[in-house]
Amino acid sequence: MLYPYLRPLLFSLDPEQAHHSALKAVSLLQKAGAAAIAPLSDPHLSQELWGLRFPNPVGLAAGYDKNAVAPLAWSALSFGFAELGTITARPQPGNPRPRIFRLERDQALINRLGFNNDGAHAVAARLTRTLPPGRSHPIPLGINIGKSKATPLEQAVEDYVESLEQLFPFADYLVVNVSSPNTPELRKLQESTRLQKLLETLMAANRRFALPRHTQPKPVLVKIAPDLSDEEVVEIAGIALATGVAGLIATNTTITRPPTLRTASQEEGGLSGRPVEARALAVMRLLFRTVGGKLPLIGVGGIFSVEDAYARFCAGASLIQLYTGLIYEGPFLPRRIVRGLRMRVLTEGFAHIRDVVGRDA
Repeated sequence: MLYPYLRPLLFSLDPEQAHHSALKAVSLLQKAGAAAIAPLSDPHLSQELWGLRFPNPVGLAAGYDKNAVAPLAWSALSFGFAELGTITARPQPGNPRPRIFRLERDQALINRLGFNNDGAHAVAARLTRTLPPGRSHPIPLGINIGKSKATPLEQAVEDYVESLEQLFPFADYLVVNVSSPNTPELRKLQESTRLQKLLETLMAANRRFALPRHTQPKPVLVKIAPDLSDEEVVEIAGIALATGVAGLIATNTTITRPPTLRTASQEEGGLSGRPVEARALAVMRLLFRTVGGKLPLIGVGGIFSVEDAYARFCAGASLIQLYTGLIYEGPFLPRRIVRGLRMRVLTEGFAHIRDVVGRDA
């Protein structure tokens, strides 16, 4: 209830400065022992996927905690899982500032951050202190990996493998990001031949890194762009099935500028928030019709309310993620959505959220 009063103060700051201030507050939560707070769980919403228990289906999207500085605090904000990163093999500062822009009338953001992060080796060293291997996490933690900007496209596979090796011990699941618009040529990795090679190599490396640790390979997911054609979406779904990928995340930010935008902006970068909702929803429906229960799907893009979340489950998502909605609606949005989903499921006459998945796909 306080956030509508606090938001003007945060929005008076540069967007990136506001983000760092919010992340600092979450880091202080972690230092104060937030990991001891039980995650918000509900028997009508909790589920098991990939051998992991998700106390609720609302997660933090990649891009918020890029350097994994507060992995143990997100459960205290009622998230049922959190995705850290995107992390690259090499440390990189990202693109020049300013590089985040608010489109307030559209409840949207444009960002061209460019995978600014400390690099896989530094993040792994940090996680060694906060997430010792073998220690259970309050909620499932995913780690999202991408290509280093300085790495030529021809060497991208080796670059991803290096990140996978460094971060493997700390991840409950891993995400291959081939869909950010802010790293040159990255989206070319969504092309069928390149994607097939990348995923086959990563899946083999995943099995290889599991052996000496006497553990199972980690679930590997792929995050795709909303700007793909329907034919390309179907093709990627087929590659995912053929290579043994555990799931798909739809969608990343878009480079298009829908005609419905009320805020004129010439800024380059990925657009997120409300304007992405319709296409992200359409891609989810298409993926569910294509893989229909063979692969779990995570829905992200333009989710601001219980109704938005419920529509994504009806379209085929097993889990959802928040980012821009969190910025506009505040830190209690996950809790509101979880509580609202429970009431919506019961009102609609379902026993569990999984019974809703794909209802109108």
